[in-house]
Amino acid sequence: MKSVACALILLSAASAAHAEDTIPPGRIIDAAIGDWNKDGKPDLALLVAPPAGDDADNPIGIYIYLRDDEHSLLKLVASAPHKIWGSVEPGGIVGQEPSISALPNGSIAIVSQNDSVGRDRWQQTLTLAYRNNSFVVAGYTYGSRDTLSPDDSHSCDYNVLTGKVTKDGKNQKAEARTVTIQDWQDDFGQKACDSGK
Repeated sequence: MKSVACALILLSAASAAHAEDTIPPGRIIDAAIGDWNKDGKPDLALLVAPPAGDDADNPIGIYIYLRDDEHSLLKLVASAPHKIWGSVEPGGIVGQEPSISALPNGSIAIVSQNDSVGRDRWQQTLTLAYRNNSFVVAGYTYGSRDTLSPDDSHSCDYNVLTGKVTKDGKNQKAEARTVTIQDWQDDFGQKACDSGK
């Protein structure tokens, strides 16, 4: 809760500088603070629910802010609407909430999941890294299990930047990519996990 309160304060400062990029506070569903570009200043990453009436399959957007060098205000540098699936209502289904967090190495982890409905349960993690003035998807991790068939579980970890895939404990190779969060599609990770060699 402290992180969200800090995020709202930081977002207010950013909003004053960029009114056209303002996100209504009621649409923020999670926030993370970290030093994404390693300049020693705190930056901000948000998961944002869509506006009312938006019925996209992946409704949740990712918005990343960096500190401006001259004024120490937050500046929107990456806007990726419709990237994450999950429940966006406080009274929504438990086990479908997405989350965003800062990793110790300065990367950002974004988790989406279904751990509550149906027999097919899954969790997906996108790891974002700041490279060459862009936020790229450095890692894609996916795990699934069948609640009626406990032996039917799978895991896949795809290092997007190198193409290394570890699927169900076995090393494989897939295409190495440099994909910004704006251009990322979950199909890239699913294809790497399904067709690694």
